Amino acid sequence: MHLDVQDLRNFYYRSTLGRAAQAAVRGRVQAIWPQATGQTIAGFGFAVPLLRPYLSDARRVIGLMPGPQGVMAWPAGQPNVSVLVEETLWPIETGHVDRLIVMHGLETSERPSDLLDECWRVLGPGGRALFVVPNRAGLWSRSDKTPFGYGRPYTLTQLEAQLRKHEFEVEFHCSALYHPPSFKRFWLKSGPLLERTGTRMPTIMAGGVFLVEVSKRLHPPRGAGIKDKVPSRIRILEGLSNPLPKPA
Repeated sequence: MHLDVQDLRNFYYRSTLGRAAQAAVRGRVQAIWPQATGQTIAGFGFAVPLLRPYLSDARRVIGLMPGPQGVMAWPAGQPNVSVLVEETLWPIETGHVDRLIVMHGLETSERPSDLLDECWRVLGPGGRALFVVPNRAGLWSRSDKTPFGYGRPYTLTQLEAQLRKHEFEVEFHCSALYHPPSFKRFWLKSGPLLERTGTRMPTIMAGGVFLVEVSKRLHPPRGAGIKDKVPSRIRILEGLSNPLPKPA
């Protein structure tokens, strides 16, 4: 089930832990996608905290928020780019998105397979998607103090297998949120150091969330198709000494 948009907003914008989590995950996203100049970038679920760096240079930014979650105007003080959508039917033409970020969308969806099909549909040729999901072995998925403690957490193997099943090619993966999901001042101050240390550790260890970047795999042509019939060279040469009979 999806969390309420008010709870998500309060966590990411009104709590010290939420702002720290936002900064840590957004830093990893920016390392993967430094810029999106002239591109259409969309975020599904509650991905708007990760979209802000692209507002100035992207051709278009869209915040897609599922109906069961609810929607809020975003960004504050600027023209609204967020829209309420059906979870598996987005008001976007096929192949019109260059970059897609999904956070608090896949693990809370009641129809994850249909959701992934919709993600594949809206991506254009060469388009890429980034899925941010809770690590089943991490501390953040075990605490209901944060939004990552809700829904179905994944192992990295489970997530990548599900993405490949839906015609995505895995390009890169990493982790974030290496500090504990604690509101204590010591851990909040230590967060940036722990994140820098975590980037040098194997992805499967300790991180609270996985970030998996995928590209859209195009379907191979189906069916035998129509082949042009090319005359046999051997039969052409044979015809010089053994002409074909004239039609009656």
